[in-house]
Amino acid sequence: MGAVSAFSLSRSVVGLAVSALVLAGCGSSLGESTGSETAEGRSGGKVKIGLLVPLSGVYAPLGEDMKAGFGLYLDQHDGKLGGREVDLVTADEGEGPQTGVPAAQKLVTQDQVTAVAGVVNSATALGLRDFFHESKKPLLVANAGADDITGSRKSEYVWRTSFSNGDVSAALGPAVAEEAKGSVYLIAADYAAGKEMVTGFRKTFEAAGGKVAGEKYTPFGKTQDFQPYLSAIRESGAEAVFAFYAGAEAVSFVKQYKQFGLAGKTALYGTGFLTEGGVLAAQGTAAVGVKTSLHYSTELDTPVNKKFVADYQAAARKAPTVYAVQGYDTAAVLDKALAEASGDSGDALVKALGAVGSIDSPRGAWKFGADHNPEQTYYLREVRADGDTAVNAVVRELD
Repeated sequence: MGAVSAFSLSRSVVGLAVSALVLAGCGSSLGESTGSETAEGRSGGKVKIGLLVPLSGVYAPLGEDMKAGFGLYLDQHDGKLGGREVDLVTADEGEGPQTGVPAAQKLVTQDQVTAVAGVVNSATALGLRDFFHESKKPLLVANAGADDITGSRKSEYVWRTSFSNGDVSAALGPAVAEEAKGSVYLIAADYAAGKEMVTGFRKTFEAAGGKVAGEKYTPFGKTQDFQPYLSAIRESGAEAVFAFYAGAEAVSFVKQYKQFGLAGKTALYGTGFLTEGGVLAAQGTAAVGVKTSLHYSTELDTPVNKKFVADYQAAARKAPTVYAVQGYDTAAVLDKALAEASGDSGDALVKALGAVGSIDSPRGAWKFGADHNPEQTYYLREVRADGDTAVNAVVRELD
């Protein structure tokens, strides 16, 4: 997101695991890759793939989810992509470009990988753009959400299997304009991601006839007491709120929103990172009723997702997150592309990436657009109690 992390996290309030989880199809559904024997014959045996995810620091739990998703796909396909045995070289992205950029460069220059997948931090992804463009090696971004990655900094060698910030929030705008008949207050953390999220939401919300009651950006990573901002929301007379927070700030904001008496009176909306994964567990019943937009929920009622959830839980011993799905789908994309590529060169693989077509994913079918960004369905989700836990129930698809 912009020149900072896709989901930079506060280190306070809820602890490392909760913070990292929010920053930021079954294997058999694709079947065996067609043409795999031909691809193996052309390129000869193993293919070396680099996986760049955080293995240490505040983002490590997020990296673990992405790695687990990618690994599940490999396990379901006998350790092969495109019919070829995979030599997976995993590198630690760390917390930002100071560690992520050299780690990625090593994968290409020393480990001689055919392609690199992963990347949580947007600053890392943006910092790697020129290197991959000039090296003519494919980079498949499986999380980092900065709009510029597939916008003004687009490269034919950089593809994204996750989302762009503006798209996630823009999907929600018309729905809020329809549901909230009065004005809406906008609030977010004061960094690139927060501003991109608000900009995307405001554009479609106002285009659908929505009115903004106020807009406020809170100090990023430093705000623990939201009472002054909640007071301003109450005084604005807004009927609803759109918020973008992640990690510890998301937990604090949602809990204090409930404690302040706004929950149930002033509807709270946000992008899915407000209530995803470990953050929702930390929020507990305080999050019930919060509505969000995201391209995945464990509650999607499809055969592909049901099998994925069961397989992931069996392998990882926890429920999947959107980050796990993004890792899984990145492997699926490489599977299809490697099966059809005319060789292992970057240009050959990029050409094949452009022809992978639809991916039958746990999130629902999606494909790459002309900008190398996913064309995918976003869902309106609502936090509902499910026994002793809370889940992001799927209300409907968003237009």
